[in-house]
Amino acid sequence: MIDEAHSLGALGSTGAGLFEHFGVDPREVDIWMGTLSKTLAGCGGYIAGSTALVEYLKCMAGVFVYSVGLPPALAAGAQKALEIMHREPERVRQLQRNSALFQTLAQDHGLDTGAGMGTAVCPVMVADSLPAVVLSQRLLERGINVLPIIHPAVPAKASRLRFFITAMHTESDIGAAVEATAEELREISSKESMLRMPILQS
Repeated sequence: MIDEAHSLGALGSTGAGLFEHFGVDPREVDIWMGTLSKTLAGCGGYIAGSTALVEYLKCMAGVFVYSVGLPPALAAGAQKALEIMHREPERVRQLQRNSALFQTLAQDHGLDTGAGMGTAVCPVMVADSLPAVVLSQRLLERGINVLPIIHPAVPAKASRLRFFITAMHTESDIGAAVEATAEELREISSKESMLRMPILQS
């Protein structure tokens, strides 16, 4: 099973995802799973596979059986997003350039990008949950919308901000976001260090 949540529209020469990026025959994969909430700008997800698998999931997967179908407007929106992606492959190439630029600038500014590989979803590791939340709020006040991912969604001491890079971001957008993040994180880290300093007793 392969999860395409972060790769459809972002990896491969045309944005087709992991199979294109790694040169794998997609027919050799039993289950493809993905989301409509990133590249396809909608809501919901999908499972693709053999007819037998799909029919089994329709009848047996509780989350499907006790839910409702995808609203037609969301399905149409996802279909249109796919059409645009196929029609305008330059969007994929621009996204890939922007993602690589963010990764490079972040590392140049001393930001820890964890296991990030310069793709459309780029983490900046903050470690503790509270500083991650504070950093997110400070960046929002500066016009940069990036949400924290904190425990229990990630392991303790692995909180992060997760930046979503798009083809529409400019180099100046990316540079400003990285500089602001580095600046605010330094200030937050400095205040944390002061709070941890031992208090001298007279």
